[in-house]
Amino acid sequence: MPPKFDPTAIQIITLRTTGGEVGASSALAPKIGPLGLSPKKVGEDIAKATKDWKGLRVTVQLTVQNRQATVSVVPSASTLVIRALKEPVRDKKKEKNIVHNGNMSIDDVISVAKTMREANKSFARELKGTVKEILGTCFSVGCTVDGESPVDIQQKIDEGEIEIPEN
Repeated sequence: MPPKFDPTAIQIITLRTTGGEVGASSALAPKIGPLGLSPKKVGEDIAKATKDWKGLRVTVQLTVQNRQATVSVVPSASTLVIRALKEPVRDKKKEKNIVHNGNMSIDDVISVAKTMREANKSFARELKGTVKEILGTCFSVGCTVDGESPVDIQQKIDEGEIEIPEN
């Protein structure tokens, strides 16, 4: 038999969800049911917390203590890049295989990199390395940076043609 559940212990649950939508309660129930929480109520809380990220897949962290769940959004690099492209919200049920062929400035890339450093999700020692990580994400998403391929921008950073600030 499993040990007794301690209500004062802090439990952290991480899930991926579509922003602004109430996820399926059947997907939440196995994760939060044993903690004594209502999947429907938690789903509504997640939808409320992610309304700024409408239509994007975003990582959500649930912190559960004393049968109370607090929701915090932990965006990934690809989510931040797609958001920086300022594309219109699309219905994921109707449009499949969306290509993000927009263009963003190097300043947008640097601001996304700073966000990733603040969230401790970058493994680079310097901001320059984090910017190169984000440029790799831009390449995989399919967008361009200042009208050029993100790979070319990475080479220019390596050669010193583009200067990245230290902080």
